Amino acid sequence: MRLIENKLQNVNIYQFQQDLLNWYDTNKRDLPWREDQDPYKIWVSEIMLQQTKVDTVIPYFHRFITKFPTLHDLAEADQQDVLKVWEGLGYYSRARNLQNAVKEVVAAYGGEVPHTPKDLGSLKGVGPYTKGAILSIAYNQPEPAVDGNVMRVLARVLKIEDDIAKPSAKKQFENYVRELISQDDPSSFNQGIMELGALICTPKTPMCMFCPVQQHCKAFAEGIEEELPIKSKAKKQKKVPYAALLIKNEKNQYVIEKRSDNGLLASLWQFPMVPIDEIGFDHLENWVHSEYGVKITLGSKAGNLKHVFSHLIWQLEIYQAKTIQNQLYDQRLKFVDKEGLELYPFPVSHQKMMKFI
Repeated sequence: MRLIENKLQNVNIYQFQQDLLNWYDTNKRDLPWREDQDPYKIWVSEIMLQQTKVDTVIPYFHRFITKFPTLHDLAEADQQDVLKVWEGLGYYSRARNLQNAVKEVVAAYGGEVPHTPKDLGSLKGVGPYTKGAILSIAYNQPEPAVDGNVMRVLARVLKIEDDIAKPSAKKQFENYVRELISQDDPSSFNQGIMELGALICTPKTPMCMFCPVQQHCKAFAEGIEEELPIKSKAKKQKKVPYAALLIKNEKNQYVIEKRSDNGLLASLWQFPMVPIDEIGFDHLENWVHSEYGVKITLGSKAGNLKHVFSHLIWQLEIYQAKTIQNQLYDQRLKFVDKEGLELYPFPVSHQKMMKFI
């Protein structure tokens, strides 16, 4: 607590609040989830905005709310429909966790999004940030909502030189926000500091001349704004090579596979992928037969794709293949004609393979 007091001792907190709130009121972007304070819409938007840019999220948000306009609609939806609407947005566990949590809200809270930190924080996929965003933005409670933008702004304003990549950092920044947040308008305060980080206090070349809280910023005063925040680099991503197979039968149907209900890209559909490093290219046809019970004849190479995840990189070689089978015995697999492929939720990498069909 003494550390927080030391960092804040020369900050005019009231003036900081007013400068930020006045700027936000004038400069806030017109975003669809800001049209009202519906906690369901704010919840959906905050989950979508995790690790995804605002401009990317807007059309997805519109589609999602059109398809599932209320919390009850989402709770009752088929998971495959939810994943299809989410298709292309990535980090699909967000969609599954959101739907599971919404089901819990219907079952345990009568369809009303909880407004206490304990109840809201107990829901699947609702971490400290999402909890704080919903409580402050929808319910106007003075709860911190600390994301990357907030940490960057405060690291510069308060000249915090700790590594923000450390797990303990977010808790520290939450404590700073608790001291700084406007008790009168916490909704606008939290959105304002996020907006400031998105529009002005950007990661590279921040536009300090336009910053409403420039007079409060210690990093600007010392000319070190571009050196903060300090963030250690993530581990290098592991590269994993696969052969992806576009297997077609005599009826011009393609084999697609449903991924496991757990783990990476859970419950999405894909074209079968062969781990080349493990089995070698020469044994590919035999591996497909032993793994899926499908006899194939490998055809020509159709192309290459690379797909980057946060922790690994898929290096995909795409091949045409044929089978004389018209029946599949592995429950993971389905035959689908070209037109039917669009009914299934595919990850981005496999959507891109459609051009080779």
